[in-house]
Amino acid sequence: MTATAPESTTTHPSTPSGATPADFWFDPLCPWAWMTSRWMLEVEKVRPVQVRWHVMSLAVLNEDKLDTLPEQYATFLREAWGPVRVVIAAQQLHGDDVVGPLYTALGTRFHNRALPKTRETIVEALEEVGLPADLADYADKDTYDTELRASHKEGIDKVGQEVGTPVIAVPGSDGEQIAFFGPVVTPAPKGEEAAKLWDGTLMVASIPGFYEIKRTRTAGPSFE
Repeated sequence: MTATAPESTTTHPSTPSGATPADFWFDPLCPWAWMTSRWMLEVEKVRPVQVRWHVMSLAVLNEDKLDTLPEQYATFLREAWGPVRVVIAAQQLHGDDVVGPLYTALGTRFHNRALPKTRETIVEALEEVGLPADLADYADKDTYDTELRASHKEGIDKVGQEVGTPVIAVPGSDGEQIAFFGPVVTPAPKGEEAAKLWDGTLMVASIPGFYEIKRTRTAGPSFE
């Protein structure tokens, strides 16, 4: 099934509070997106930034090449459908404001606590943020897959198909959005270190023609 992305909701120059909007696309199962999302919560404390949360899907991103991937990663991608379907169902039925808190509740369980990606874990997360437990039923349903694919497409179209999650987009000085994948970082910087990484990321991402800085990862995600 394919979907046409709805009119973008991510081009407003500022939030109602006057803070700069930072649109953040995530897959709940990606540990690196989780690290970046925790950094963004730190950025909100030290810069006039407000994160707006959106789903994207590693399962959608890789569905055309599932048969060519290592079995361990293919299994991970099959499991990835459930949580992101629950988040998009919550967003569709209960509004945008529930997305961030539900992501935090799910991510804390999946990543920090290493709980199994089961219905029981999802129900615990839903109940923590005051959402109906029966939203977990959507993990096995394609009811909102059109909306999921549209949200995924809006994010990935800003950066291209050769990256993953997270995707971040912010308004540039000329009003046009600056979008990028990452940053990939561990552990999540806090305080002034969070601010320095944010300022530096925006600086390089705003340069026309800038594409990549990279070095080999020597450590996995640290969920401290």
